Amino acid sequence: MNSQTTTPGRRSRARSISLAVLKAAVSVGLLALLLSRVDLARLWSYARHASPQWLAAALLLYLLMVLASAWRWGLLLRAQQVNMPFSSLTASFLVATFFNNFLPSNIGGDVIRISDSAKVAGSKTLATTVVLIDRGLGLLGLVLIAAVGATAARRLGAGGIGPVGPRMLWAGFGLGAVFAAPVLFMPQGVARVLQPLRVFHREWVDERIARLTDALVRFKEGPTALLGCFAGAIIVQAVLVGFYLAISRSMHVPIAFSELAVIVPISFIVQMLPVSVNGFGVREATFGFYFTHLGLSLESALLVSFTGAALIMLFSLSGGIAYLGRTAAVQRA
Repeated sequence: MNSQTTTPGRRSRARSISLAVLKAAVSVGLLALLLSRVDLARLWSYARHASPQWLAAALLLYLLMVLASAWRWGLLLRAQQVNMPFSSLTASFLVATFFNNFLPSNIGGDVIRISDSAKVAGSKTLATTVVLIDRGLGLLGLVLIAAVGATAARRLGAGGIGPVGPRMLWAGFGLGAVFAAPVLFMPQGVARVLQPLRVFHREWVDERIARLTDALVRFKEGPTALLGCFAGAIIVQAVLVGFYLAISRSMHVPIAFSELAVIVPISFIVQMLPVSVNGFGVREATFGFYFTHLGLSLESALLVSFTGAALIMLFSLSGGIAYLGRTAAVQRA
């Protein structure tokens, strides 16, 4: 009996370990390939002449992104009659950022946000719904910024800056909007789609569907929260592009905001694919492809990407400190 019950667990752990090893191999392999093609002396020259003032500006922009993200999240929660202080939202988002950057998956951060808001909302289903909608609107804002950037880059004479052109990006944004509209504005339809899940556990599933439907109905009745969150998502993505622009300026890399408005969102989308460890390797490959396509050096691409990742990880340590403080407060209580 014991061997039968433990075998699935062992298989699951073996699959998890194998997947982690495969992701690490992809990240290490891509980084090794990219570094083999660069001039390390030139790479060091870029780094050595980096402007501390521009790097400090990049960190301030990242702080602004975190504050705007916390505000967006709070806007959606208030639409559900869930009131969390802005300081609590910001602290939770910082902790989530820490988990996203120091765990091999960015799902951990969402778990933190759901757990923190569920305590106030009194419902994990409601908290999960809010976080998923926040994620979805953020993704739409990301694709919109990329589409606008690609269009602007073409009109400014940069031509196509990669295989993903304006038409493809606008089409992706349109498809995302078409998919999101029924979910947000036809909640009863969503409930009907989920009805087959009742075969697993009727009462439990019915309760979750009811809570999900109630949440979607509230958003439908008060669409200003959704519009505000989407506007905030656009601001967040624009600030992130500015973050990488500040890093590029610190190293005197001549790249325009409109060009980075394509590169940065696409690099974030690529990082969502579960093929690497926190996007390492695939992010640098994306930057390298687009930078060299624009006539810029591979060294500048790697350094901008590495520096961005390093600054984000440095900033996210504040979330680790917040988490330790929270844990200590719980222990004292």
